[in-house]
Amino acid sequence: MQCAQDLRRAIEEATPRLRALGERSAVPPSPGKWSPREIVGHLLDSASNNHQRFVRAQLQDDLVFPGYAQDEWVRIGRYADADWDDLVSLWRLFNLQIARVMEGTPEASRQRPRPAHNFDVIGVTLADGEPATLQHIMTGYVSHLRHHLAQIFG
Repeated sequence: MQCAQDLRRAIEEATPRLRALGERSAVPPSPGKWSPREIVGHLLDSASNNHQRFVRAQLQDDLVFPGYAQDEWVRIGRYADADWDDLVSLWRLFNLQIARVMEGTPEASRQRPRPAHNFDVIGVTLADGEPATLQHIMTGYVSHLRHHLAQIFG
């Protein structure tokens, strides 16, 4: 499955670059912005929420899921104080599990249109008239991850 392959590629490309940041990971690029540690923490929160979405979507008829207040999750997760190597390892392993879930998701489940969804709440974009599918959430997840990695690496 292409989405899982893209996720694995992103993980393998980013992991050594993330590890190389070391203590620089604690420094925000400017006041009021997240440090690389906080961005990776946010990616962990995103992984946690999306892992559940990918599993639950295979067990329910709709694509309605809780949203989350990302700034508060990052603050409560205390990622700014976390050990960098631990964060990177957790991020890598969690995303490898997500790739396994993606790979194991039957195409019929990924592509099935779901009229009931709350994509506006969970941040998934659809083109006008396009049906909501689990595939949209999976593709959006990988794009979101790559977007935040680009923020870290510039």
